[in-house]
Amino acid sequence: MGTFINIGNNGFKRIRNSEYVDKSGLIAVVNKTLFTEKSFSCVTRCRRFGKSMAAKMLCAYYDHSVDSRSLFTDLEIANDPSFEKHLNKYPVIYLDMTSFVTRFHDDDIVGILDSELKADILEAYPDVKVRETDDLMGCLIRIAAATGDQFVFIIDEWDAICREFRPGTSAMDRYVNWLRRMFKEVNASNVFAGVYMTGILPVKKYKTESALNNFIEYSMVEPRKMAQYFGFTKDEVRVLAEKYDVDFDELVKWYDGYQIGDELSMFNPNSVMQAVDTGRCRSFWASTGAFDAVANYIHMNFEGLKDDIIRMLAGGRVKVNTTKFQNDMSVVRSRDDVLTVLIHLGYLSFNWKKNECYIPNFEVTGEMSNAVESTDWTNVIQALEASEQLLQATLDGDCDAVAKGVDVAHDENTSILSYNNENSLACVLSIAYFYARNDYVIHRELASGKGFADLVLIPRKNVESPAIVLELKYNKDADSAIDQIHRRQYPAKVAQYTGDLLLVGINYDKEKKTHECFIERLKIEN
Repeated sequence: MGTFINIGNNGFKRIRNSEYVDKSGLIAVVNKTLFTEKSFSCVTRCRRFGKSMAAKMLCAYYDHSVDSRSLFTDLEIANDPSFEKHLNKYPVIYLDMTSFVTRFHDDDIVGILDSELKADILEAYPDVKVRETDDLMGCLIRIAAATGDQFVFIIDEWDAICREFRPGTSAMDRYVNWLRRMFKEVNASNVFAGVYMTGILPVKKYKTESALNNFIEYSMVEPRKMAQYFGFTKDEVRVLAEKYDVDFDELVKWYDGYQIGDELSMFNPNSVMQAVDTGRCRSFWASTGAFDAVANYIHMNFEGLKDDIIRMLAGGRVKVNTTKFQNDMSVVRSRDDVLTVLIHLGYLSFNWKKNECYIPNFEVTGEMSNAVESTDWTNVIQALEASEQLLQATLDGDCDAVAKGVDVAHDENTSILSYNNENSLACVLSIAYFYARNDYVIHRELASGKGFADLVLIPRKNVESPAIVLELKYNKDADSAIDQIHRRQYPAKVAQYTGDLLLVGINYDKEKKTHECFIERLKIEN
């Protein structure tokens, strides 16, 4: 057993000794790529989404120096036809790039990396003759030719150097050349049965296009057939909730909401496991270490970025072009670049069919709010703080306070809104009631009865508050909004959620540029 080659299966043993959600089906996907033109894979996803766990699982499965059968016989992969064919059949090289980045900070980091790997591998093959001038790839070529062995090379956090050293530096240039030497060399297909790299950002445009364009990329934007292995599915989380007696609805509220490829409901796996371990839901996102980067990107305030953040905090979605981004966190030139970075970091989710992004869940909403508060967006911060008072005024039935609160929210957000249309008012109202997301699920234009309510707030489980139906009117009166709620039978539709309802009618007077409010409380007997 070496430091980098044939490291064994202890890493995955520790994982199996803990609570483990079966993601071994990933192995079958990788198996299909071995010894093909698609055998070089780069699988990138955000922090705490199981990258290293998957890498350790693959090490345990492929490593020919150990017998890992008992670790997999009760898992999904054991039923796959490829299970026996590749189980413990290859010499495995495992490289965690963060271990080098944390130890070495000078331009010679790549030289040290190559030397340490070469020394470890030569100890495993003492009978193979190599030349003193051989680098790591030169040694691997000679070993493959002499023994017939073909390696599986697993690199965890491949882009750690790219995040640490800026493009154009000596270390970065040497790393690009090292990658080209390893994986574009004419003999690479003879040396490697397969290569599996993990990281945060894809590789194709990371100043390494010519070096790594033979890699098949799987990312938060394009996960291909690995989508279900990027996070936890709803069924997997439901099983955990039942096993550990944790409120499933709370787990949904806090950690669900990621769309990854065609998987429409994916959870942050690390946060879910933390929640079931501690027995309560809270934000574990701050520990990802990405907050400072997010705050810096928001500080850039490219044209339209502030508007987009506001809309998403209010529960909306915005268009994004993910194709322009160069996959380099130090080269961010537009609001599309910022939004794409946030998708890769997990702060936003991406609907590839509509090219839209959005904030996925309550946990990330809180962290995004914290990032906004670190900016100089004073008007946005004040609007978010005022939303708590607005909700309380609504629950108290204080029509004047609600009208004044919506006035303030409208004034504070005129930079992104056309004042004089009903859709703008609906957007303002979503922002104004931002704080309600703590206790409510908020729906815009919820299908109700014979029409659509503009905004419906449904209490979350174990929240003893009434449901709230808000109807907006433009240049009419608040009473007519209440009348419309009754005509369209909104209360009967929403009553399935709760017996207590607040009907809130809000009208905007174009001439006076003020709002008026009328609130009616209903008590529906179940």
